[in-house]
Amino acid sequence: MSTWVKNLDYWIILCWLCLAAIGLVAIYSATQGEAHQYLGGSMKNNFDRQLLWVGVAAVGMVIVCLIPVRPYMELAFVGYGVCILLLVAALMLGREVGGARSWVYIGSYGFQSSELAKVGTILAVARILSANKPHRTGNTSLIAVGLLSLPAVLIILQNDTGTALTFIGLIPVVLFCTGTSLWAVTLLLTPAIVGYLYIWYLPAAIGFAAALALALFFWYRDIILAGAGALVSGGTIATAYFAMEKLLQPHHVARIHAFANPEAEEFRSGVGFHLMQSKAAIGSGGLSGLGFMEGTQTQGAWIPEQSTDFIFSVIGEELGFLGAIGLLTCFALLLIRLVRFAGRITHPFASTVIACTAGLILLQVYINVGMVLGLLPVIGIPLPLVSYGGSAFLANSILLAIVLNLCMRRRELSLYA
Repeated sequence: MSTWVKNLDYWIILCWLCLAAIGLVAIYSATQGEAHQYLGGSMKNNFDRQLLWVGVAAVGMVIVCLIPVRPYMELAFVGYGVCILLLVAALMLGREVGGARSWVYIGSYGFQSSELAKVGTILAVARILSANKPHRTGNTSLIAVGLLSLPAVLIILQNDTGTALTFIGLIPVVLFCTGTSLWAVTLLLTPAIVGYLYIWYLPAAIGFAAALALALFFWYRDIILAGAGALVSGGTIATAYFAMEKLLQPHHVARIHAFANPEAEEFRSGVGFHLMQSKAAIGSGGLSGLGFMEGTQTQGAWIPEQSTDFIFSVIGEELGFLGAIGLLTCFALLLIRLVRFAGRITHPFASTVIACTAGLILLQVYINVGMVLGLLPVIGIPLPLVSYGGSAFLANSILLAIVLNLCMRRRELSLYA
């Protein structure tokens, strides 16, 4: 026990405490100040509930750290199966909250199955990769991608596209862990880049497609690979056009267009309202902020979902640029620590779990902050460990606890196949 405690990484714990504390401060300001009178009944209690979840997560992390590594490996597929069943149950019997049918209720207690599925999926992916390490083939990579894709599809059917994107976004991380070549990972990331550019400016997407094909040809001297790059890029542009014109519902298209130009007359009072208020809040914060519980946009409850998806706007307004940078620095320190451990620990199960945890946190931070700043569409992803949300906070905390456990027992990992 003394050896395990000695190997405990206190930097990860410190980052978790700082992020949880910043989140509690921001949630308190967004729900208990003057904004309290403008909020709905349930939102007024967000701070109390989040404080309770922080306590539950802390206890859960201690329990997770006390469990040996072997059960996480041996029960990984069982946990994945339970998560899939919960996703199906939510789809068929769940309660719709915020437009997404992802909540499972047992009596008066409810939890978001898609958040808990992140833990089970990462463990299952790590297990399949570690079990086939000596004879890892393309089939192993495909199975890992399938393990990520199945919950993503079920979550999309629940109408929670934002959370589904975090599962899809882990695919490049998993392929990188399997030793997939850089060009293959590049082609996999190409649709996201081209699709993003398409929304902003079609010629930019076409220019990127041409530049990618030329870069692949001159770097690898392979005309087939260059053609594949052009095909993927061109296919993405064609698919995006078809989806915008024929497939997506009008309100989906409006949200995408509003992201590119939220101040347009047709968007400013509707889907662009979130972005306009968010930008106003962050802009008014200046260098050092307006002060705790002094933000005009926050205390007037002008920012929709200001204790959840748009919590970064509250921090930017009341703590300013310095406070926002301090928060992002805390995330950066956490991610650097995770990446260092992922590189140092040679056991495939541990390294994959740590790499996927780092990738998941990075994806959530990148999408949430980009969304709040108007650089990405509003798709409803909370800021990990900061936004209000018990299921999300618990899932991210449990993943970090598993990482702590693996780092703490890293000398024992060689005993496990």
